[in-house]
Amino acid sequence: MGSEAATAAVDLLRSQVPLQTDGELVLPSRGGVGLVLVDVVNGFCTVGAGNLAPVAPNKQIEKMVEEACRLAKLFCEKNWPIFAFLDTHYEDKPEPPYPPHCIIGSGEENFVPALEWLENEPNLTIKRKNCIDGYISSIEKMDPIFLLIGLENIRLKLLVLVLGICTDICVLDFASSTLAARNIGQVPPLQDVVIYSEGCATYDLPVEFAMNMKGALAHPQGLMHHMGLYIAKGRGAKVVDRVVLEPSE
Repeated sequence: MGSEAATAAVDLLRSQVPLQTDGELVLPSRGGVGLVLVDVVNGFCTVGAGNLAPVAPNKQIEKMVEEACRLAKLFCEKNWPIFAFLDTHYEDKPEPPYPPHCIIGSGEENFVPALEWLENEPNLTIKRKNCIDGYISSIEKMDPIFLLIGLENIRLKLLVLVLGICTDICVLDFASSTLAARNIGQVPPLQDVVIYSEGCATYDLPVEFAMNMKGALAHPQGLMHHMGLYIAKGRGAKVVDRVVLEPSE
């Protein structure tokens, strides 16, 4: 599918399943917000880094990384909690239907270069997740308690702001599970899960390439990004297209 046809397909989808965003999120200067970064790692974001990395520079992914860096710096300046999922797998534990990716020791499982500085920040907690759904990966020994940041940080925030990759896979699954837990009272006092559209991205596998790859599913980037946000909204997430800080008095 050429670029014009792809654009037309996205426009058609948006006309049939329009997404009404929640506009702008103004972060309260008093805090009460936790930032969750989902898989901003080399294996998904750095050109040529692995089986699921982009094969060429990708504007949507570059924008996501840029916004993740901007907001991470803001949260560090405020000493607000940041939680980062880093997709990390063992060679002998595949994750079908995806090919091997983010294997321990490969470098794919680490932050992209633009976020390496974050590892030294005291307000950061890292969770190396071994499955698509970060919420599930944070439940140890089937304990139903939400262990996202050790019960003291993100769990106790009124709002969780989510950025990362992939919009329609890991971001969507984490948001959906967290919202389900909220709805049955497992994560008080959490009120909202907010997904930042410009801070999310997904991968691009056009249908003409997928047809020639055994077992591959077509995954046009624009369409799937839109559907990820649309489904998340249907799960109860708020979707915003701009994030700013409340002016200090």
